[in-house]
Amino acid sequence: MIIGVCTLELYLPQSESLKDKRSALKGLISRLQREFTVSAAEIDFNDARRSALIGVALVSNSAVHVQQLLANLVRWLEENRPDLDLLQHRVEIMHVTPMTD
Repeated sequence: MIIGVCTLELYLPQSESLKDKRSALKGLISRLQREFTVSAAEIDFNDARRSALIGVALVSNSAVHVQQLLANLVRWLEENRPDLDLLQHRVEIMHVTPMTD
């Protein structure tokens, strides 16, 4: 089993309040989940109005699939969300041996 994790550090320059930030992130997270079939959530900087750390995760049986999907997700974010600045991202791929009886 392969688990892929990607953290996305974002800067939201147009966010004037936490309400603005939550609105932007809610739409982004929903879109990532729908487009890429991943789990995603805000994982840090919850009280900062212009900063966010998003965690994205997926499970697969192919490391190549995980790497390609997360690379596509990052590229999509950079190309389709000019209102957000991607400051940095980090991808981790873990190989996990499933339990057997």
